Amino acid sequence: MRVVRSVRELQQLAGAERAGGRRVALVPTMGALHAGHLALVAEARRRADTVVVSIFVNPTQFGPGEDFAAYPRPFEDDLARCREAGVDVVFAPPVEELYPAGAETHVEVERLARPLCGASRPGHFRGVATVVTKLLNAARPDVAVFGEKDYQQLALIRRLARDLLLGVEIVGVPTLREADGLALSSRNAFLGPETRPQAVVLRRALLAAEAAVAAGERDTAALLALVRRELDKAPLAELDYAELRDPDTLEPAPPRLAGPALLALAVRFPAPSGPRGVRLIDNTVLRPAAPLEDLP
Repeated sequence: MRVVRSVRELQQLAGAERAGGRRVALVPTMGALHAGHLALVAEARRRADTVVVSIFVNPTQFGPGEDFAAYPRPFEDDLARCREAGVDVVFAPPVEELYPAGAETHVEVERLARPLCGASRPGHFRGVATVVTKLLNAARPDVAVFGEKDYQQLALIRRLARDLLLGVEIVGVPTLREADGLALSSRNAFLGPETRPQAVVLRRALLAAEAAVAAGERDTAALLALVRRELDKAPLAELDYAELRDPDTLEPAPPRLAGPALLALAVRFPAPSGPRGVRLIDNTVLRPAAPLEDLP
């Protein structure tokens, strides 16, 4: 496995792979790798001959008071996990390699960045779009793999790749979960003994909504009320948002569901390591069955 620090070296390496007829896959990460990241690597391996994993804690996607300084950076452990997973190249640039002195260019995907996490984390998705564009330009992959847990991010990156004619296939991988249903996240490490058992409430709220839709509920307000009741069962949970959105456009869902709808949650839990606590996200796409009169 090769560790690369510079954009030029990565471009040369990836160019040589493509010139040799080999497909290149990129898995962008911020490190602190867990089984969810390794699932992305496995999907990348299925789709390409050469797998590049980037490890870069991107400063431009963290807002004031967020956990940039405290974000875990177990680099040697991450390298060991990459070796075990059969990664070919780890791209781990210093900040100045991706943001050289005087850099003033940013990438924004305007509409998709506004709701959900974009509303509560101003500037976050500008940072995401900018760094992902830089990483895609550095690796110039045939395919890039992201997790569906960050649904809004995945939708935004798909739009970015189409709009900027980047010629890369963007692939989403279903969320990997702990045995109790909590979505795997690097931020789970910040949960304490009191908050960790309560964090599973996100998954329980999603499952309650799925069950209600399966039983025939279509009213958006009723579904969101059900979700909030479930979240209220965790006394330490502070709701950031619980929203139903169109899965493609992220526009608000209609008052009555007539087709698939994204149910997206963001919840914050207190943590001893930071004043703003641990912010967790999760989602599911609700898929109402077609009415009998609509079936062929």
